[in-house]
Amino acid sequence: MLRLGLAACHRLVPPPCARSAASMASLLIQRPQYAWLRELGLQEDNDGVYHGSWGGRGQVVTTYCPANNEPIARVRQASLEDYEETIKKAKEAWKVWADIPAPKRGEIVRQIGDALRQKIKVLGSLVSLEMGKIFVEGIGEVQEYIDICDYAVGLSRMIGGPVLPSERPGHALIEQWNPVGLVGIITAFNFPVAVYGWNNAIAMICGNACLWKGAPTTSLISVAVTKIVAKVLEDNKVPGAICSLICGGTDIGTAMAKDERVDLLSFTGSTKVGKQVALTVQERFGRSLLELGGNNAIVAFEDADLNLVIPSALFAAVGTAGQRCTTLRRLFLHESIHDEVVEKLAKAYSQVRIGDPWDSNTLYGPLHTKEAVKMFLEAVEQAKQQGGSVVYGGKVLDRPGNYVEPTIVTGLPHNAPIVQTETFAPILYVLKFKAEEEAFAWNNEVKQGLSSSIFTKDLGRIFRWLGPKGSDCGIVNVNIPTSGAEIGGAFGGEKHTGGGRESGSDSWKLYMRRSTCTINYSKDLPLAQGIKFH
Repeated sequence: MLRLGLAACHRLVPPPCARSAASMASLLIQRPQYAWLRELGLQEDNDGVYHGSWGGRGQVVTTYCPANNEPIARVRQASLEDYEETIKKAKEAWKVWADIPAPKRGEIVRQIGDALRQKIKVLGSLVSLEMGKIFVEGIGEVQEYIDICDYAVGLSRMIGGPVLPSERPGHALIEQWNPVGLVGIITAFNFPVAVYGWNNAIAMICGNACLWKGAPTTSLISVAVTKIVAKVLEDNKVPGAICSLICGGTDIGTAMAKDERVDLLSFTGSTKVGKQVALTVQERFGRSLLELGGNNAIVAFEDADLNLVIPSALFAAVGTAGQRCTTLRRLFLHESIHDEVVEKLAKAYSQVRIGDPWDSNTLYGPLHTKEAVKMFLEAVEQAKQQGGSVVYGGKVLDRPGNYVEPTIVTGLPHNAPIVQTETFAPILYVLKFKAEEEAFAWNNEVKQGLSSSIFTKDLGRIFRWLGPKGSDCGIVNVNIPTSGAEIGGAFGGEKHTGGGRESGSDSWKLYMRRSTCTINYSKDLPLAQGIKFH
């Protein structure tokens, strides 16, 4: 049933070669075969600011389709005056939202999830068109937002703190959790729907208002998602500014980081920019939640099941054209299986179907921008200069759009500078190891600490990997890829990955402030620790 549904939706976005000369308009949205974009409320020119009403007085940006570099539509971004107006309205909206009981807030989040379900195919198509990931991944990303809405609904009846035993007679000791207030959310191009969803759904049920700045290159997705959310808020007669949108560039992001009215700033992006965000927020003693880079590794031992290793490495390294923060970038192979795995993996790479991201047969689409293609070529060249051998790929594909070959490099030392560097592209460095100790150490020696996985049948090794001397990452897997996390667990990493946690488990606590409350219901005033003061 799902296959039929997905196949039908692929007809929403025909390949560029299918258009006739008569349909050659300057913007894709003006062409008949892209009329489905209007189902999302999009048009040739779109407002990029929402705070209960739509507007925008800043720069006009045009977003492009990575599969052909043709313009899709335009978005007018926010000026700093728009920012000021929006944040004031968001703070006012919070006063209303915070008074609504948490289960009632959960009911509105449930309706947001249902509204997304109604638009999942067309919104997934937009993700393919504007971001460039294949259609099934675009659908999957919208599904993540839906899933976290479902999760948040249940959480809205469960959040809270414990009642603790007091050492003083006639006293109660409790934890009270309250919303922080306004949550600023800055998201990256590679997950333009899901990461906002992780933050938005949980922040909302906790009682916060949200201010979202998406990546400028995926502004249409930000506008489309906000239109879906805004309608639910308006239908429930609550202020639309509870979920405000402010499309913009560096000036808006900097303003959010500096602004004391932003009670928590969730930032997803590069380690370089994330460090500046963290310093700026810390300077005002604000809160930040950072989801930054990942130089992720799989370690396959001599007893690994190669029927698991090959497809796992393929999906983790090639999926989303290597543009996930959890993408596999380093593959450590025990020396006894190295050559066999490299041979089988190269064969698997050769069978990857490259094409338009909305084509149902495509497994691998374009990089997001022309700049990413340049970065890919520079990394391949550096790998060669540092002693690596390209055993598969390494070139730009001769076709429209930002397409490069998925690439495998062998022969580099584990501490080569390029291996230690996260390159946001589909380049996999395959390295040979002899012993468990060195493999674990190599996994941990990079600056980032996001995702990791081992492949083995040895139970002792598995628990050493999970233990204090094993992987130092926030995501530590066994016999599965580094990417493809579920929403029920906390998502995030250590070290230069930022230390933040989003989505499931107890990540909700980051969106709230905790008070320890002692209540004296007696007529006496005993002091703690038995102190006498009279």
